[in-house]
Amino acid sequence: QVQLVESGGGLVQPGGSLRLSCAASGSIFSRNAMGWYRQTPRKQRELVAFIFTGGRTDYADSVKGRFTISRDNAKNTVYLQMNSLKPEDTAVYYCNAYPAGQSWGQGTQVTVSS
Repeated sequence: QVQLVESGGGLVQPGGSLRLSCAASGSIFSRNAMGWYRQTPRKQRELVAFIFTGGRTDYADSVKGRFTISRDNAKNTVYLQMNSLKPEDTAVYYCNAYPAGQSWGQGTQVTVSS
């Protein structure tokens, strides 16, 4: 059974930072690239960043230079370091395989507001 548990969200002022974590079951983590996605009520879920098992990464243009994705293969955990946060980064953030599987976790809310 696929398990994805996101954490680390919260309320932060513009320009601030947050670090998200996602603990994934071994069945999904060990064989796949992993991605972070986000969704707002007004937009479809979008890919923010992904990382291959070997460490190669890529990012959406909107977060390049501000967000950093990483993974700890020993802990089946993927991280998203978010710096210089903007109000438009406000969303529920999810992790999943890349490309995404059908099962999703509960996500973690990130709110950027003064």
